[in-house]
Amino acid sequence: MALTHWLFFCSVSLLMCFTPGPAVLLAVSNSMDVGAKRTVFSSLGSSAGIFVVSGLAMIGMGAVLATSASAFLTMKVVGAIYLIWLGVKRWRSNEALINNDADQATSPRRERKNWQLVAQGLGVSLTNPKAILFFSALFPQFIVPGMPLFTQYLLLTSTFAVCALISHAFYVVLISLVKQHVVARAKLFNRIVGGTFIALGLGLLKTRHRLA
Repeated sequence: MALTHWLFFCSVSLLMCFTPGPAVLLAVSNSMDVGAKRTVFSSLGSSAGIFVVSGLAMIGMGAVLATSASAFLTMKVVGAIYLIWLGVKRWRSNEALINNDADQATSPRRERKNWQLVAQGLGVSLTNPKAILFFSALFPQFIVPGMPLFTQYLLLTSTFAVCALISHAFYVVLISLVKQHVVARAKLFNRIVGGTFIALGLGLLKTRHRLA
């Protein structure tokens, strides 16, 4: 994979990871419940789940690659359209970045062991129905046909997992400092993220022949 393509993948991954989802809300909730330091265990469990889900997506892409080059191109186009759809959905959303659900999730407070936090994070990743759809949409844009899939799987998934850990740490610190300001600017955040997703999807449609 060319360095420019990997950097592009990093930007898409960071955008996706910084868009609040179940794993981010879990990190925020656990930071309030068991403390910021122990939240790392649920985040590590979530990252392990990322490797499982992305592996399933990669297996499916390997089967498509072995079957038909045109089918793989179709998958890439559909993936780019899916990113645009995510952007439109986020743009139109009026939901707050972080709402009271995270506060409610911390009550009643209870003691949890480290392995339970890991299992919780793993479960969130494995039961997120959007995750495998996202990986199936994203990975074909950056897979290089003819090169070892397993090596590319490790590179792409490790990059995404690191981005996820960075986003969790960011939100844990952010919520502890400026929670009310983040909630108040939810609509602006949604439009920035949504517009960026749309732009990335359109960019992938234009450059997909160079990524193959």
